[in-house]
Amino acid sequence: MDVMAAVRGRRSVRRFEDRPVPKALEDKLVEALLWAPSAGNLQSRKFYLVRNKDVKKHLAEAALGQSFIARAPLVVVGCTDAGIGARYGERGTFLYTIQDVATSIMCMMLAAHGEGLGSVWVGAFQEARVARVLGLPGHLRPVAVVPVGYPARVPAAPPRVSREEAVVEID
Repeated sequence: MDVMAAVRGRRSVRRFEDRPVPKALEDKLVEALLWAPSAGNLQSRKFYLVRNKDVKKHLAEAALGQSFIARAPLVVVGCTDAGIGARYGERGTFLYTIQDVATSIMCMMLAAHGEGLGSVWVGAFQEARVARVLGLPGHLRPVAVVPVGYPARVPAAPPRVSREEAVVEID
């Protein structure tokens, strides 16, 4: 799939078919996570692949009751790793680690779309509760919960702001 076609065609999918994501596709998603760019190549991130129904249910509850999370066959939780990010001080811990997770998740979401899978970035959740559900050590911080699966419904493209509203050109 052409990259721009993937960028323009990807949608936030919240309804999934009741079928698992094959291991071979999961492996491609993980590869996309790992090959994303990273600040200073520190790769200050950790990813949890959740298939367990009970854990997904608890993640959905921690995400303010967003029940579609529990119905996705796979949920990827992206976490920052403050232990690695600390090399760059406060900026590394509180910005670069988040950027590392964000670029990884976006690469994974585009790869998922290219393989016929849907996903949605969920940022509305109680961090401490997600950390407890996953048993995260103190240096990991969950910043993205991403349900993944075969779309049961693909929404239409939402409107975008104009180039003039979003871009400032300085010559």
